[in-house]
Amino acid sequence: MKPPAKDFRLLATVSDFTQHFGFPAPAHPLLTVVDLEKTRHLTPPTGSALRQLYIIALKKNLKGNIRYGHRAYDFDAGVLAFYAPGQLCEGNDGLDISEISGWMLVFHPDLLHRYPLGKKMAGYGFFSYQVHEALHLSEREEQALESLMDNIRREYEQPIDDFSQDVLVSQLEVLLSYANRFYHRQFLTRRPAEHDLLSRFEELLTTYFRQDAEQPLPSVQYFADALHVSPAYLSDMLRTLTGQNTQQHIHQALIEKAKTLLLGTALTINETAFQLGFEYPQYFTRLFKSKTGLTPAAFRFSAQ
Repeated sequence: MKPPAKDFRLLATVSDFTQHFGFPAPAHPLLTVVDLEKTRHLTPPTGSALRQLYIIALKKNLKGNIRYGHRAYDFDAGVLAFYAPGQLCEGNDGLDISEISGWMLVFHPDLLHRYPLGKKMAGYGFFSYQVHEALHLSEREEQALESLMDNIRREYEQPIDDFSQDVLVSQLEVLLSYANRFYHRQFLTRRPAEHDLLSRFEELLTTYFRQDAEQPLPSVQYFADALHVSPAYLSDMLRTLTGQNTQQHIHQALIEKAKTLLLGTALTINETAFQLGFEYPQYFTRLFKSKTGLTPAAFRFSAQ
């Protein structure tokens, strides 16, 4: 029997969000900007909330933990966190916001629907990161984002006209482009941590394909879970450091193992596919040819 679903409050609109947290009513139906220093007198709500909104938040001096996914995060240090629609967030009554500062930008997906940015949102992988993989900003980077947020605030506070949404979306796109740049900087400048993660991934990958027993094809989620990071974070880190994402690394290791089996055993092509975890041999043949330019049978023949 499945356990009963956990109760949560659905925050489907920007107004739902501001009412839930006791923030000022939004000046725009699809977007709001919150100065967190002005929310210090509020009592954080308890319980879970499912937010159908995008949120970008720079929080400083928040004492206590916020539950997010399966982890708790301490916002005592200033970091930039990104939340995508459909993510469940939990608060608690132990939060101390008496010294909180920073800002929060909340916007509904409908804000972007008729703009190219709406289609680009899926490409910003950091909206899929876990909060403990938040963006740690240098002082200079924080100042750059503050300047961008000042522009957004000024436009947000203007009376709405025919150009308001165009301007807000264009400024939001600039903010996201800077965030993307800073995240890739983080992968490079935090080399000891990221290279340790890369080494552990490579070790896991090698160990997995070193096994001789028939086993299922490994997924990106499998390696992300083993390394305690989100799939999006793992792929972005690998792409930055190696030029290939997680799936490409898996395919590369898979093809090398396939070559070993094709040249070093008497297994048929179908048996080789099953040994590698393919349910349907034709999928194995298709992948092998796309990576090597030869079918498995032609590769085996060429080595004779």
